[in-house]
Amino acid sequence: MPVARTLTHVDVESGIRFPRWRPGAWLLLVPALGAIGTVSVYPVLLGLWLSFRNTTLSSPDDAFIGVSNYQQLFADSQFWNAWGHTIEFTGASTLLETMLGLAMALVLTERFLGRGIVRAAMLIPWAIPTVVTSKMFGWLFDGQHGLVNYLARFFGLIHTNINWYGSPEFALPTIVMADVWKTTPFMALLLLAGLQTIPPSLTEAASIDGANPWQQFWMVRFPLLAPSLLIAAMFRALDAFRIFDLVYVLTGGGPADSTEVLSTLTYKNLFSALQFGYGSALSTVMFLTEIVIAVGFGVFLLKRLQEVKL
Repeated sequence: MPVARTLTHVDVESGIRFPRWRPGAWLLLVPALGAIGTVSVYPVLLGLWLSFRNTTLSSPDDAFIGVSNYQQLFADSQFWNAWGHTIEFTGASTLLETMLGLAMALVLTERFLGRGIVRAAMLIPWAIPTVVTSKMFGWLFDGQHGLVNYLARFFGLIHTNINWYGSPEFALPTIVMADVWKTTPFMALLLLAGLQTIPPSLTEAASIDGANPWQQFWMVRFPLLAPSLLIAAMFRALDAFRIFDLVYVLTGGGPADSTEVLSTLTYKNLFSALQFGYGSALSTVMFLTEIVIAVGFGVFLLKRLQEVKL
């Protein structure tokens, strides 16, 4: 009690206990806040400032031009092409990884011989660096000597080799498959943690009442897992939207810009064309789009949490 009186005070009218103002405690946070501001807040503000300028290293021009970069951006067909590919990749990879991760989590939550080994082995694709995954899938889907073409011909699925990364029709779906293989274990791990928070007594009670396994999942487990599912999907969507290394290593945005995404387009403008102003406008639009995605998931999550409480 003496500690509580020292660290808190009680509002007379409301009776709510509030922490006392301790300037010394806040001073201890200054180094951490300074580091966060240096590596996170300052670059964002600098990028936003550069997006309103025509800064470029290829010429001495560096002047404030207002929203001209954004006007050029929204009239640029390359931007809309990359934005569409990014949304397509984000939606497809998030949906597939969530569904497959949920299926894997449902299997791994059951008791069977060797479950611990399977859980550990499941994380291997996620632990492999993305560059290594990119090269591996580049060899597997090679248009001339890849294993995928060989097996497809062996089983009669195709008659001639498919140029997976050289065809605008197949390049982006192949990148989605590579990302699904790598990141699905991460989704499974998050959903497995969510499933383990559900009391087994609930499914046992539903089973006693005559519910079959599908009804137990859909009526008992899924409503309680929905908040964890939305959080995992939000994390994955935000991460997928800024995909760079997988695309850059496998296709570089080609062929014919069929796999160009916002990250690779921003990289080309910033570090290849040295257009810091226009490239910063691209990165700012990426940042704003991710905010919209996060807010959308947040709204659904709050609604779901309110339904669970009710």
